[in-house]
Order: sequence, then structure tokens, then C-alpha cells
Amino acid sequence: MIQKSKKVIAAGLLSTLTAAYLFGSFAQAQEKPKADSAKQKLEAYIKFTQILNLIEQEYVDETNTTELVNKALKGLMSNLDAHSTYMDEKSYKDLTVQTKGEFGGLGISVGMKDGALTVIAPLEGTPAMKAGVKAGDIILKIDDKATLGMNIDEAVKLMRGKPGTDIVLTIVRKKEPKPLKIKITRDIIKIDSVYPKTIEGEDGILYLHVSSFDQKVVESVKKAIAEHNNTKGILLDLRNNPGGLLDQATGLVDLFVDDGVIVSQKGRMKSENVEYRAHKEGTDLKTPIVTLVNGGSASASEIVSGALQDFNRSVIIGEKTFGKGSVQIVLPVGKKEAVKLTVARYYLPSGRTIQNKGVTPDITVHLGKIEYEEDPILLKEKDLKKHLETELEKIEKDVDSKVLKKKEEGSNATAESEDENATKNKKLITEKMIYNDAQLKSALDILKALIITEKGKH
Repeated sequence: MIQKSKKVIAAGLLSTLTAAYLFGSFAQAQEKPKADSAKQKLEAYIKFTQILNLIEQEYVDETNTTELVNKALKGLMSNLDAHSTYMDEKSYKDLTVQTKGEFGGLGISVGMKDGALTVIAPLEGTPAMKAGVKAGDIILKIDDKATLGMNIDEAVKLMRGKPGTDIVLTIVRKKEPKPLKIKITRDIIKIDSVYPKTIEGEDGILYLHVSSFDQKVVESVKKAIAEHNNTKGILLDLRNNPGGLLDQATGLVDLFVDDGVIVSQKGRMKSENVEYRAHKEGTDLKTPIVTLVNGGSASASEIVSGALQDFNRSVIIGEKTFGKGSVQIVLPVGKKEAVKLTVARYYLPSGRTIQNKGVTPDITVHLGKIEYEEDPILLKEKDLKKHLETELEKIEKDVDSKVLKKKEEGSNATAESEDENATKNKKLITEKMIYNDAQLKSALDILKALIITEKGKH
């Protein structure tokens, strides 16, 4: 009798979970669903037990009760939100390995948007970026497995694997007439988080590209500012930044804000209600800042851009961010299983939420190129000699046109090589690169205006 009682209690707990899954759509339709009474909970426990017993006794094929319960739990968790999930023994073990050591992957951050598995951003220098994956791509298939109904953890598990192995992603991309197949070779993912650069002809402006928020972001930004002489303005690029560590996001904002709540998190439990405040020590309130964001900016990067916007400390330029503003924790269930559960949401200084809303830029600029041709008469000194040599070659009677063509091609190749080198050494942004990036060009123009008018200073 005691053993039976224990079984009923255990089944009762599971029935509550399953009942929530079965009637989840109705519960979500209400803004504030009422808590079940003790009688309703008991009825739900009994209902689950009855259904489980019916399946065990009457279903056409023999069933495994443990598998049935695990599937019910996975369905329940996926019905709560895109980031909550149940992890069986294998999934929990995989998570433990991934958080403690190196693993092979693609270097891609994904999330659920409108029910579709969507690329938040490929990380710089990773196999995903090199293969041409872009923020906003919708992943239809991972190899031969469709992603419809698949949760994020299942998708990530499929994409991770042994370095050197191949994977094919079938994606849908905006403005592409049909799905694209992209083959990617997995590799060990090692990423630098902060890329400081100077801009050609703009010695007083420091460009900082933060690709993700790892544990060295604040330290790296401080170092970059200290090493950059005479910084009159900062261009902070958070495009395609999928997020990372919260303390690094708040620490970055704290460098430029001296008082107030940078971000708060609020949950059902009082223990989850936390505020992260700014401090006066070491704060720079004078240097103008312009921040770049896009649809690939998520989580921690949304906290940074949103907080700087709320404090009126930076002008935000680009496109609306992804909208991932929830907090997850991993709670062990016994020794071998666990649940990853959303326990709180982030709120910006003004009180607005990021979740499903994102950060709207002060100035919306879509990605693209700016048509630009330098006036051939207004030559720079460094180009003058090359220009005159070309003109002399044109009037030489014995000049072979084919040879001239090869020289011109060689000149173009050299110019392209210079741009490639500038990109590889991550130290210089050339004028050509600026005009190939409409968002960057707009941000630079606005930052220069702020420096001139001193509107960015407090």
C-alpha cells in the first residue's frame, strides 16, 4: 500500500506537468491564468494516471513507460517557451561536457523566432561565417532532419560534432527564390570577442567590434581605449553579437554610465529579482558613442544597446534587434537528468522588456552599399604618380593593349589584396570598406557630428 501510494504521488507530479502541456494553448491565451485548486490538481493527477494505464494496457504496440513520460516532459517544456527544455541522461551529460571542455561546432548562434529555427548570428572567423551563413537565415533542415517541431537544444546537439566532419544546412533566406544548401565543416570554436580598429583618415575615432560577451570583454575594451591615443569618439559595433555573460554586458555599460540601474531581472520567485547598478568609479561620461545593432544582436548585446539608449548615452543605429531577454537556469532532476527552465526576464533602465520586442534603433539604417566614385580630377598625392604613369602608357605607340590590361588587373588585385590584408589584421577600416557598409557609414557620420557639436557630452 505504501509503495502504491508513492507511485500515485509520482504519477501525480507528472500528471500536473502533462496537464499543463495538454492544455497549454488555453493557458497561454489568458494573460494571468488562475492557479489550480487542490481539487483540480488531484483530478489532473488521476487523469494522467488513467491515460498512462490505458496506453500501457490497450495500445496496439508494447510501450515503454519511461520513454512515454520523457516525451511528455519534453513536450511540456517546449510548450512553455523556446528556451526551456527537459534533458534526459544523455542530453544532460552532453551539456556537462560542452561546458567543461572543447567541442566541435559551426560557430553559429540560433534562436526561435515566430516558431522557426532562426540564425541569430554566425560568429566572426568561424566555419559558419566562412561558409556564408547570415543572420536571419531560417534553418529548414540539418542534414536530412527537418527542424519543424525541434527545440533549440536538439538543433544545437545536431550541429555540434567532431571537428573535421561535414554538415549540410538547408536554409530559407529573405529575397532568395528557393531554399539554399550550405555545406559546413565543423571545427574547434575559438573566438576573439573584441576587435579594436582605427578608421582611415579618422585618428580620433575608435571602432570597437564586440562579437560576443565572453569573460574578457570589459578588460579588452578598457585596454583598447587606453592604447588608442586621443579618442574623441567611440563606434561600438554589436551587430551579429548573440550575447554571452551578463556581468560583461553590465560591466561594459558601467564604463560609460555612473549611476542608476543598468538592467534588472524579474521572475516569479523573489530570489530571481535582481538589479545591476552602475558605479561612478572609472566612468567616462564625455566621449560620444554611437552603437550599431541589427537582427543578429541578441541577449547581452541588447542589454548593452538598450541601456545606453535609455541613459541617453549613445545613439543607436541599424536594425531592430532579435528580442531575446529571458534568463534560464539548469536544475538537476536526480543525478542524471535536468531541466533548463526560464525563471526571469530582463528589463532595461526605463522598465521596458527585451523579450520578443528587441531594441528599436534611434535611426534605422538597412544593410547595403553606398554608391561612391572619387572625382578623377581630385587625386590624392599618393595616387598622382600612378595616375600619370598610366596616362603616359596610353600615348606610347608600342604599348601592347593586352599587357596594359594585365597591369590594370594586377593593380586591381593589389588594391583588393590591400583591403583583404586590412580585414585580416583587424587594425584598419578603409574608405572602401566604409562605403560598402551603409550602416557603418551612417554611424560614422553621426559620430563625427556628435564630436563637432559636443552633443554627445554630458
